[in-house]
Amino acid sequence: MRNSSRGMVDPFIVMDVMEAARAAEAAGRHIIHMEVGQPGTPAPEGARRALAAALEEGALGYTVALGLPELRARIARHYGEQYGVDLDPGRVVVTSGSSGGFLLAFTALFDAGDRVGIGAPGYPSYRQILKALSLTPVEFETRAENRFQPVAEDIAGAGLDGLLVASPGNPTGTMLDAGALGALIAAADAAGAAFISDEIYHGIDYEARPVTALEFSDEVYVINSFSKYFSMTGWRVGWMVVPEAHVRQVERLAQNMFICAPHASQVAALAAMDCEAELQANLAVYAENRRLLLEGLPEAGFTRVAPPDGAFYIYADVSELTEDSRAFAAEILDEAGVAVTPGVDFDPGRGRGSLRFSYARATQDIREGLVRLKRFMVARGLV
Repeated sequence: MRNSSRGMVDPFIVMDVMEAARAAEAAGRHIIHMEVGQPGTPAPEGARRALAAALEEGALGYTVALGLPELRARIARHYGEQYGVDLDPGRVVVTSGSSGGFLLAFTALFDAGDRVGIGAPGYPSYRQILKALSLTPVEFETRAENRFQPVAEDIAGAGLDGLLVASPGNPTGTMLDAGALGALIAAADAAGAAFISDEIYHGIDYEARPVTALEFSDEVYVINSFSKYFSMTGWRVGWMVVPEAHVRQVERLAQNMFICAPHASQVAALAAMDCEAELQANLAVYAENRRLLLEGLPEAGFTRVAPPDGAFYIYADVSELTEDSRAFAAEILDEAGVAVTPGVDFDPGRGRGSLRFSYARATQDIREGLVRLKRFMVARGLV
C-alpha cells in the first residue's frame, strides 16, 4: 500500500530509550530514569478528588471544542495572578496536551511549504510535526553565549513565515529574559512572521521568573500544558492563547481534529490549578535534584554542563567522551542501568556529542543515578 512522504519523520528517540529501559525492567533490572521529561509524582490530590466526584455525578461526555468555560476562565485568571496580564477567557483554547496545541497552531497559521524558525538544540517534535504538515523547519544553531536561545539577529533575512521559541527550553532549561523575548517578538513582527511561544515549563524555575509573550503582545500564540508543573503528563490536557481574531478559525479546526480535549482531564485540570502547596512541594524536589546533579555530574566526569534556569533538564557537552551520543547512551543504560537521552534527538548535528539528563524523578533516584554514572565512568577510565 502507498504511504505519504509527510509521514516519513524521524523517531522521537527519547521514547525509544524509554522503551529500551522498560524492556530492561521487564527482564528484572532496576533502571534509574533520567531520560524522559515526566514528573515522578501523580496529578495533585485535589485534582484526583475532583475527578472522582465528577465520575460519581454523571457521564463525562463531549465538551465544547474550546474547552470547559470554567477552566478557560481559571486559566485567564492565572495570567493575571502570575504575570499581571488581563486576559479575556474567550482567547483561551483548551487542547489535547501541548501537542494538540502545536497541531492547531501550525495548521491555523501556516500553509504548505511555509518556513518556521526553531532553535537547535530544541524539542525534536517541533521539526517532525512541521514536516508532517508539509511545512519547512528552519533550524538556527543557537550558542552557549546566548543561553542556547535564538536571537533577533537570526531572524533578519531568514525568510521566515513563523518563529517558535521555548522558554524555559528543552533540553537546556534556559530562559529568555524580558529584553531578549521582546526583541524576538519585535523581530518576528518586522519580518511578517507569526510568533509562537512554548511556555509549557513555566512554573518550574529556580532563580528568575519566566516571562510570557503575552506581556509584550496580543498578536502571538502561547502554548502551555498541565503536563509539567501540574504533573499531569498522561492526562493529555493543555491550553493555548490566541489573538481574538483567530479564535473562530482555531475553534473550527479543533472541532474537526479533536472534537474536544478529554472531559475528565479538564475536570482534573481545573482543580489542579488550586493545588499550589502540593505543586510547590514538587518544585522543591526539582530544585534539590538540580543541585545534586550540578554538583554530582562533574564529579562523575560530565564536566561541561551549564546551570538550567528552569524545567528539569541538564544538557551536557560530552563531545570529549564520544562522537556517537546514541551509542553512548545505550552503553550507559546497558552497563550502568541509567537511562539518559542522546543529544541527537534535539540537535541532529551537534547533538552527537551531547546528552540530556532529566531530574524530574524522586531525589533518591537522582542520588543512585549519580553513583551508577560515576561507577560507569571510573570503570572506563573517564574520571
